[in-house]
Amino acid sequence: MRERREQREQHSPQRPQSPGSPESSQSPQSPQGWRQAAERALYEPGGGFYLRERPASHFRTSVHASRLYADAVAELLARVDRALGRPAELALVDVGAGRGELLTGVLAAVPPALGARLRPYAVERAARPGGLDPRIVWRRELPSPGEGLRGLLFANEWLDNVPVDVAETDARGTARLVLVGRDGREEPGEPVGGHDAEWLRRWWPPDPVPGSRAEIGHPRDTAWARAVRALDGGLAVAADYAHTRASRPPLGTLTGFRNGREVPPVPDGSCDITAHVALDACAEAGRRAAAERGARPAVPESGLEPGPEDGRGSGQNTAPASGQDSAQRPAETSGRNSARGPGPHSAGDSGPHSARGSGRDSARGSGAASNDPVLLTQREALRALGLSGARPPLALASRDPAAYVRALSRAGEAAELTDRSGLGSFGWLLQPIGIALPAELTAGGAADEAGSAPPGRPGRFRT
Repeated sequence: MRERREQREQHSPQRPQSPGSPESSQSPQSPQGWRQAAERALYEPGGGFYLRERPASHFRTSVHASRLYADAVAELLARVDRALGRPAELALVDVGAGRGELLTGVLAAVPPALGARLRPYAVERAARPGGLDPRIVWRRELPSPGEGLRGLLFANEWLDNVPVDVAETDARGTARLVLVGRDGREEPGEPVGGHDAEWLRRWWPPDPVPGSRAEIGHPRDTAWARAVRALDGGLAVAADYAHTRASRPPLGTLTGFRNGREVPPVPDGSCDITAHVALDACAEAGRRAAAERGARPAVPESGLEPGPEDGRGSGQNTAPASGQDSAQRPAETSGRNSARGPGPHSAGDSGPHSARGSGRDSARGSGAASNDPVLLTQREALRALGLSGARPPLALASRDPAAYVRALSRAGEAAELTDRSGLGSFGWLLQPIGIALPAELTAGGAADEAGSAPPGRPGRFRT
């Protein structure tokens, strides 16, 4: 930890002082765990990063990268609608809605008949931005189970901003909580115990090598279970940069982002603080929540197969050359893609189904409703939803040059969203609630997906 503190002293940019800045009037506080420190830095009223900053000014997520992402979510929404029997009211809950970019894109993409029944909700702690579509209901908290919402809940890069504590192994091989000051300097705390230790034992066993780190993810499990309970029926999806037990990064993933650049995570409100998600642990929590929910099966024989009135019938994602903001995130252009570890698939994983399984997910593909979650890479999920980075045929260039240029641009955007070494290696967690998942989302996503996702650090892109 000493080396980390020295690095922070040398490389951490200081937050500029300005009138009204919380740092200009507050003295440094005693060191505290990263969970509490990050919660204050990101969400403290009046000074929290996400309450004060526009995420897209600092990085861009898949939502910012291309409107094709919203098109794909609209296609998924249409399939969920059909699986639910096209209810009179269909909910779309965007958790960690940023400034409403994803909802705005989906509303523009859905066919009019579906849009007339759609009830869009933005869940975000920041204030409602001006000029947002009046149909969007803006709220600070997740819907309660008693509201009876049925539809699609989509959380794009939300869970990584749910703060967690960090443990580090000391010279004696003991995992200790990491304490951090407002200036980013760390020091060892008490040995990890209680619920934190139990979670680590199950999901991220501490490495005995001194200096090894782990992020204690149970607050995210709790948050995801609460999100799943918000739906009475339908599908809950979390899209995030992630890892599973078989591929935990030995030094952890905690980092910061400011003005399109990765920076040391200093919990003073000056930067985004984020860490990859143990998506398999969240999946298990979501499975239990869906089972406890006792949702009514909704037209299980239809699954989520596309139909003539669904998104594909509206022309979304059908071109061969096709191709949010999240909970609280901004915009970058070339990569939070360094080296944080592979995507969500791991050969030895147990628990939630990986898309790469052969026959184990066949029940869902045949139309049987299930509470079992499925983990996919974003590449697999988007390709299953009709998004392809394939180049348009050259014959189109001579026949219709303008159409060729448009198709080529679309293919480039789709390729970025599905890039195996970038956004395509994001993890998607799909949690059905009383409906069946389609075969194309549980059969491995694509024939070209062989083996685990390559090492990489997908994530925010520079502005």
